Amino acid sequence: MATIILIALLFVLAFLRVPIAISLGVSSIIALWMVGFSLDTVIQKMFTGVNSTTLMAIPGFVFAGLLMAQGGISKYLIECIRAWIGHTKGGLSVVTIITCMIFAAISGSSPATAAAIGAIMIPMMVQAGYEKKYSMGLIATAGTLGILMPPSIPLILYGSVAEISTGKLFSAGIFPALLLGGVLIIAAVIVANRKNYGGLEKVPMSKRWKPSIKAIWGLIMPILILGSIYTGIVTPTEASFVAVLYAIIISVLVYRGMNWKNFINITKQSINTTSMIFLVIAAALVFGMFLTTEQVPQAFAQWVIDSGFNKWTFLLIVSILFFILGMFLEPTAIILITLPIFLPILQTMDINVFHFAIIMVVNMELGMITPPVGLNLFVVSGIAKERVEQVIRGVVPFFAIFVIVLILIIVFPQISLLIVE
Repeated sequence: MATIILIALLFVLAFLRVPIAISLGVSSIIALWMVGFSLDTVIQKMFTGVNSTTLMAIPGFVFAGLLMAQGGISKYLIECIRAWIGHTKGGLSVVTIITCMIFAAISGSSPATAAAIGAIMIPMMVQAGYEKKYSMGLIATAGTLGILMPPSIPLILYGSVAEISTGKLFSAGIFPALLLGGVLIIAAVIVANRKNYGGLEKVPMSKRWKPSIKAIWGLIMPILILGSIYTGIVTPTEASFVAVLYAIIISVLVYRGMNWKNFINITKQSINTTSMIFLVIAAALVFGMFLTTEQVPQAFAQWVIDSGFNKWTFLLIVSILFFILGMFLEPTAIILITLPIFLPILQTMDINVFHFAIIMVVNMELGMITPPVGLNLFVVSGIAKERVEQVIRGVVPFFAIFVIVLILIIVFPQISLLIVE
């Protein structure tokens, strides 16, 4: 009975547009009170749950991404790639996707990726003759790579909840992200040739080296972050603050795109974003207390076994569930609400926990470009000053690509596990 009331109350509060952290926390506390749980330990559990070394990587990567976006690093990366391929058919589409992949390898956030790259690329693509609808759809879609390409904030959270290696989760995300990025590039070039989307004026070879040299500092950044993690020099948490220090030095001393006022604004944005994420985490821990008390994960696992679902049927049902949830909730909330329920089932079904993480994240990427609450749709709509409906129309041609890549990742686990095992 308490479980039904919790779920009903959660949906009612969410429908009333109460922030998900408050909705989840309030409904969970009420449910715990109904089953006679001592509420004295709730605050302590919320505090100890977010007091985690692994989770400290989140503010680091959020801060580094904002510094990169506003300190000039993303601007020079775009100028470099544009100088080399911006003149080709669909060249600006390729520039957009590649830059999103590089930015994703620093920020770990889809909305941040879409916002940083979209602000520069949408006007540039429209000026070069691309349909604005197409440009917005491409940015919204390519921006989702921010949560798949390591270092990914959702993968950090997944590792914390599942108590598995964050570094291995990052490794699992590399090939799926490259696959999705590569397929998007192929599709973008095909569309550009079919619709005769041209590029900018060809930059002479002699003038390509200057923007390339300027962009070197930005290109070093993802290599520094991921390289230091995979070689074992630093942990993912330490790497996030190495990225912050590097971004500050490059933005202030090399590109000179950062002043004190910008730094204060970036710090405020970083605190706001991080606070929102950590409040959701704290509320989800209370939700987890209720699940544990009522043994919901064990009951659900037993139901799956008794229903006779095989591995593939289970993954199909779960993918549909994640996709639907992604239409209404942000990835942080989805992971923290659902993962504790599914973890006991994975071993029973012989599903690799790292493979499941990538399936989960790709479904969330789909949710971020799906109405009614797809976050990237609203981010791009705000940047381009267009109605969300126009962004949705631009996303439609790329939607099938995501579904195809998701199917490939589900059917061929080695895409995710090639460098993990």
